[in-house]
Amino acid sequence: MKFEDSDRFTDREKTALRYTSAVIWDSDLADDGLWADLHSHFTEPELVELGFFIALTSGQQRWIKTLGIGHREVLGDTDVGLI
Repeated sequence: MKFEDSDRFTDREKTALRYTSAVIWDSDLADDGLWADLHSHFTEPELVELGFFIALTSGQQRWIKTLGIGHREVLGDTDVGLI
């Protein structure tokens, strides 16, 4: 994962991105080390909120893809599109 070696993200952001990878791509990434890092950067309520946001956003993106709506396409009969 390229973000882990980047200096563009803080340790907290990198930990959140590792959590995102575990939720979306591979639950085996959620090992004891990740949970220890998560708890060093986030409270329990923050972890719940972050996990919910990751899951909601991922689900929305999959649904939009299922509908065949692409990036920057305008939805039919509206002037609303995806950014």
